[in-house]
Amino acid sequence: MRTFLKWFALVVAVLAVPAVGATVSALSAFDALYSPGPDRPVPAAAPPAHDPAKPTAVVVVGDRGAVVSDTLAPYEILAATGRFNVYTVAPKREPKPLTGGLDLVPDLSFADLATRLGPKAPDLVVVPALPDVGEPSTEPVKQWLRVQAANGAKLLSVCNGGGVLASAGLLDGRPATAHWLKLDAFSGDYPAVHWVRGQRFVDDGDVVTTAGILSGVDGTLHWVERLAGREVAADAAKAIGWSRYGTTVPVHAPESMPDAAAIVNAAFRWDPDDIGVLLANGVGEIELASVFDTEGQSLSSRTLAVSTDGAPIRSRHGLTFVPRATLADADLDRLIVPGATRGVTGGPEPEYVHDRPGFAYDTAVSALSRRTDVATARWTAKVLELPTDGAGFEGRAWPWWPTALPVALVLLGAAALVVVRRVRAARRPG
Repeated sequence: MRTFLKWFALVVAVLAVPAVGATVSALSAFDALYSPGPDRPVPAAAPPAHDPAKPTAVVVVGDRGAVVSDTLAPYEILAATGRFNVYTVAPKREPKPLTGGLDLVPDLSFADLATRLGPKAPDLVVVPALPDVGEPSTEPVKQWLRVQAANGAKLLSVCNGGGVLASAGLLDGRPATAHWLKLDAFSGDYPAVHWVRGQRFVDDGDVVTTAGILSGVDGTLHWVERLAGREVAADAAKAIGWSRYGTTVPVHAPESMPDAAAIVNAAFRWDPDDIGVLLANGVGEIELASVFDTEGQSLSSRTLAVSTDGAPIRSRHGLTFVPRATLADADLDRLIVPGATRGVTGGPEPEYVHDRPGFAYDTAVSALSRRTDVATARWTAKVLELPTDGAGFEGRAWPWWPTALPVALVLLGAAALVVVRRVRAARRPG
């Protein structure tokens, strides 16, 4: 029995090495997704002109930022229609980190929006997932949402933005949905909500909630259809390359654990690639989000927003983003260029990820499969709620190098145990 306990203790000690490394690596990956940028001057406000004849739609961002796809995909869809005044708003007008390190300068603060609209609420408020959902830091957003809802605003929550609405008490007694990874937790946290599984979005009159991240595309198009007509929604879907409009798209059943490939990437990619994402004027909002979210959700890399000169840029529909570094000063392993920009010089060899027409995420996930492996790319599509009919999967089947690391540590530890045991046995008197 004593011999067994000794062996057990030694094996546990050996396994503790990769376990500690896995914990540190996973926490580092999470922090990299949500980390704020450095202090920089706030660019002058340049929101679109307000047309009182159009309904107003706003995408709200919290003080600690929001999920990049939840924010930018609905914004581009609404802006592409030309039928709405569309603004990004936040408690204060200062750079807000979107996941992956893309810093957005909101068009308006809550106070600025009130000055622009007067006592009238926006016609539609889009609520993305916030990294601090359920925490006291979200109280300014929750209080503002309660006021807008009381004044007649229609609501759209994207992904775990459903948790934001639930924590504000705006979903009590109502059917709603959210990302499949969070539905079980939300059911416990917000039992007054009737959480729905297996639907891309749930329409409950003045509130529409959506499932995982890119289900927000379906939910936004649904609101466009309700507010501006089916033809306008179909044109918006075509403009962004979303061929699934009007079809039934399946969603994933709730699960409590990520796929094995995600666990391996989070735990054992101890030195992930540092990837620069080039910000350039005129880039599409969905193109930007597709790179930051695909790389971020894969847990295989860290992204850094860079520009050629360090100056803020304006996206296709007028959003302002501030880079965290210049291309010349950043220490990068790779450089991804979203959108149609070409001829980039300086830094690593540029990778032009949107090299074919279609939905930007299809191309980004396909590129991820070639760079990493198919299992990682399939996990990323799954967590994004991206149907895989438009994404080609190529490359290695599995993340072999990260998998090899814990295996190698365990084998080395086992070999060391055998050596120690044999040395001790040889020293015993005969």
